[in-house]
Amino acid sequence: MPRKYWGGSGDALTVWISVAASTVLIFYGYDQGVFGNVLIGEDFLQTMGHPSSNMQATMTSVYNLGCFVGAMSTIWTGDIFGRPRQIIVGSTVIAIGAVIQTASYSVAQMMCGRVIAGLGTGMNTATAGVWQAETSKMRSRGKLVIIQMANCITGFSISNWLTLGFSFASGSVAWRFPLAFQIFFTLLIYVLCPFLPDSPRLLIRKGKYDEAREVIAALEGDGATPETPSVKSQFNIIKDILDREHLTSYTWAQLLTGRGPSGVLRRMILGAWMQAMNQISGINITSYYMSYVFINALNINELLSRILAAAGSVDYLIFSCLAYFIIERFGRRKVMMCSAAACCTCWIVIAIVLAISDTGRGDSYKLGIVAVSFFFVFFASFGMGVLGVPWLYPTEINALEMRTKGSSLAMATNWIMNYMVVQVTPPGIANLGWKFWIIWACICFSFIPITYLFYPETANRTLEDIDRFFETKPGIIIAWNKTATQLQRPEEYIRMDEEFAQLANSEKMFDSSNQGEKASHADVKTVHREHV
Repeated sequence: MPRKYWGGSGDALTVWISVAASTVLIFYGYDQGVFGNVLIGEDFLQTMGHPSSNMQATMTSVYNLGCFVGAMSTIWTGDIFGRPRQIIVGSTVIAIGAVIQTASYSVAQMMCGRVIAGLGTGMNTATAGVWQAETSKMRSRGKLVIIQMANCITGFSISNWLTLGFSFASGSVAWRFPLAFQIFFTLLIYVLCPFLPDSPRLLIRKGKYDEAREVIAALEGDGATPETPSVKSQFNIIKDILDREHLTSYTWAQLLTGRGPSGVLRRMILGAWMQAMNQISGINITSYYMSYVFINALNINELLSRILAAAGSVDYLIFSCLAYFIIERFGRRKVMMCSAAACCTCWIVIAIVLAISDTGRGDSYKLGIVAVSFFFVFFASFGMGVLGVPWLYPTEINALEMRTKGSSLAMATNWIMNYMVVQVTPPGIANLGWKFWIIWACICFSFIPITYLFYPETANRTLEDIDRFFETKPGIIIAWNKTATQLQRPEEYIRMDEEFAQLANSEKMFDSSNQGEKASHADVKTVHREHV
């Protein structure tokens, strides 16, 4: 019998890994939402000496600089610690930052705590998606990452409602308790992660073959053992791809200048820019500053602004959950493009409404209702696609041996773009007024041709299929490449798995020390349907 992690194997084990990875994203969502609501509290502003709007933006955005450095650090530490241990380290760092923020009495102290918490968040977000993707079956990989993102919005919603409730408290507890509450999520990580397995792909890269087979068997479930033919076949397919990539023999300089295996640099850029699109859509205006926007752009009072922001977070959560039902059915490309078009439309309407209101040509109250409504529609539109696809894509598109590094660079890109958006929002609203929203409409529209022309479909492919695609050296523009864009798994990849199994049988790739005969043709057909 395979070892059971947290008392489970098969689908139950996948669920436990998803719970742990989702806790990381709840943690991230809470951190993303809490400070924007703390920032508008009178006691907080008084304690911090009534900082200017630029200083408020800096206090908020330095968190993202910490996240950038934390994500980049996993390029070196991610493979050393492994997935669960890296998340434990990151969560511990966030708890330290939370303590410093909670105890703050000055802007400098608060900024220090924000940077430290950001370091941990960057580590966690660069790791959780990779861990989930590398331990998931092909048919459920997208859905599980979408669940993670829905849980990110759960954390965001919790932060909005918690800060709304504590806004009625007197004194500093109104903002200190919400900041201290971050520690609760660290405790959850301590309970879950020590008892869950690492990625079998990472274990194979490290040469820990026996442990990798054990984890594959546990993920397979149904009584599978390291001797089960389907387990041996999965192990062998993954190892074959790694042996052919042999990226460890290349330096970073060679990889980044295109002298390594075909497509490595391109795949890293695709993953990183997909994360950039997630951030420059304008979502962090609404995530970090929803209450601030309602107060300063729409002239709504503080209490109603908090209530609307909390209600908006529920709207956001509902539609991010609905993405679960479309991400595999329609694929990454179509979902991303349709969602981007809807987001663009929302920003156009908001810009028009605010332009009419600012020039006094309409009823400001009614126009305000329309603007708020389309902020809610934006949450729904973003949650259905531009939220989840950019978090899923880097975990799938990067080369097998480069997945940690590629995802780390993608997350670092996410955070530096996040920093930019958060930093420019308060002065942008103050200086540009309604014109500020046109910028985001144009950016969201640009996502449509970019996705159509350059991004191959990754739904209904094993992670190894994607490696095979880039080995063919496809052109930069893939819009008319059927293998790249079709939703169904390409037939050639199914045949490759079957041919590989036949070759492995004839050559007896597992010798007696590895115990076993090669998986049968029928076993491998099961593998390509259920491939990790």
